[in-house]
Amino acid sequence: MSIFTKIINGEIPCYKVEENDDFFAFLDINPNAKGHTLVVPKKEVNKLFDLDKATYQGLMEFSRKVALAIEKALPCKRVGMTVIGLEVPHVHVHLIPLNSMKDATFQHKVNLSKEEFEEVAGKIRHELK
Repeated sequence: MSIFTKIINGEIPCYKVEENDDFFAFLDINPNAKGHTLVVPKKEVNKLFDLDKATYQGLMEFSRKVALAIEKALPCKRVGMTVIGLEVPHVHVHLIPLNSMKDATFQHKVNLSKEEFEEVAGKIRHELK
């Protein structure tokens, strides 16, 4: 069972942004930028292109919905999306608010307090309503 499945099941706490029957979005706790969000299918699959077509398309649509909310909630030039998947063997989309290319590199991280994480998650959730 992956760490993301444990988060989805409530065994590990997270800063949840959005959830439906098939997908789950939460803030990355080691973010590239304020608002960096992970979107995962609830079904645990290791590789993006091993998802069945419906789940893949659903993941992209759910990610789009969350990305549009991030863009409204936080000051940024755009929201970038990347799927790498080497860190955790469970498909995950990174949605990263971008103001410069350095935000997309995974080389520079930002530190947020618990209160800042909660505030950011709340702002994104508000835009999803």
